[in-house]
Amino acid sequence: MDGLFMDASDEDATPSSAGATTNPLEPLAARMRPRTVGEVAGQEHILGAGKLLRRAIEADRFTSLIFYGPPGTGKTTLAWVIANSTGSRFEALNGVESNVAEIRAKIEQARTYTRLRDQTTILFIDEIHRFNKAQQDVLLPHIERGTVRFIGATTHNPYFYVNSPLVSRSQIFQLEPLSAAEVLVLLHRALADKERGFGGRGVQAEEAALLHLAEKADGDARKALTALELAVLTTPESEGDVVIDLAVAEESIQRKAIVYDADGDQHYDTISAFIKSIRGSDPDAALYWLAKMLHAGEEPRFIARRLVISASEDIGLADSNALRVALSAQQAFEFIGLPEGRIPLAHATVYLATAPKSNSAYAALGAAMRDVEESRTLAVPEHLRTKFRKKLAAASGADTAAMHYLYSHDYEGNFIPQAYLPEGRRYYEPTENGLEKRIKERLDHWRKQIEGE
Repeated sequence: MDGLFMDASDEDATPSSAGATTNPLEPLAARMRPRTVGEVAGQEHILGAGKLLRRAIEADRFTSLIFYGPPGTGKTTLAWVIANSTGSRFEALNGVESNVAEIRAKIEQARTYTRLRDQTTILFIDEIHRFNKAQQDVLLPHIERGTVRFIGATTHNPYFYVNSPLVSRSQIFQLEPLSAAEVLVLLHRALADKERGFGGRGVQAEEAALLHLAEKADGDARKALTALELAVLTTPESEGDVVIDLAVAEESIQRKAIVYDADGDQHYDTISAFIKSIRGSDPDAALYWLAKMLHAGEEPRFIARRLVISASEDIGLADSNALRVALSAQQAFEFIGLPEGRIPLAHATVYLATAPKSNSAYAALGAAMRDVEESRTLAVPEHLRTKFRKKLAAASGADTAAMHYLYSHDYEGNFIPQAYLPEGRRYYEPTENGLEKRIKERLDHWRKQIEGE
């Protein structure tokens, strides 16, 4: 379940009443859930003073909202806080577990509360992208009538994973991972809070230990608070205090888990950053994104394919050896496998990032493709046609002189000016980068001979 400090499966709860008491059996992350907008950590880009979402909450003027972002960034918590701030009932469903009958039951309950108590209901649906089209469509008429105020949460980009009619009726807000400084504030708050946290229990935490938890949580506040709770509950007291030092913190959080979805935003964003770093000639950035993908379990063959593409698209004729290096890395990986197979991938990454760049061949093909698709199709000149075709043309009385093909290897320099394309169109314009500079010199020499005919 998503959200900083709550479980989205809590149903039939009114935030104002739920926030008044704390269940000591709940995990620390649940107990420390924010009760007001001011307690929400981070997300200044949407909750800062004067920002649209902050204004909408304070004025109680919103209809449907969709929050998306990585786990632990506060999507569920924010929905809970909004309900609490506006005095609304809070009803929660989950996209994995809930069905159409449950949606209709919640909507009917909302009607009853509106009629009898004049109280609005916020219907929160976690993992909204897991609802099928029929389930999402059930919501639409009730959202339009104002029967419920819908808030959805998803780790996937809603523009791709949520039905367009629902997206068009909602305001979309993206939540970002918390910074280490923002997570650190939450850890200090949990240690100081006597009602919900560990205040008054004699917990002494070294700043280095808290900073370690904040950094290793990787933007996930729930992960940091869970690690802190584990550290406090499993560390023996020393002279009446629980001392959390760096060693304890390291054991409590262990290795961080990279947020990385195999077919979602993280997958596409990271490979995009990887290729753009190669294109931008930054080997350090390219190696970082490569390391992130390998650590997160990305399919290495996918990385190898993208290296081969980049070798032709971005380096191209400025260094044709780049394609050989990329293909060799792909073949080496197939031969070696993991873990050592990551080494040739790194080899190819650094080579491509530091190679001279040219997309001239790629751009030339694009221009030619546009002409083929959009312009009049050119006929093959008679002198370039097959011998059989030329014999047929001669038999019909055509001028055979016009069909004479000049064999380049019969001439000095293996070149003789003749037309290979009607209308003299040009697509390939070589750069002066790397080895392509020599290609440009040769091509300029040949083109001048053709133009001088």
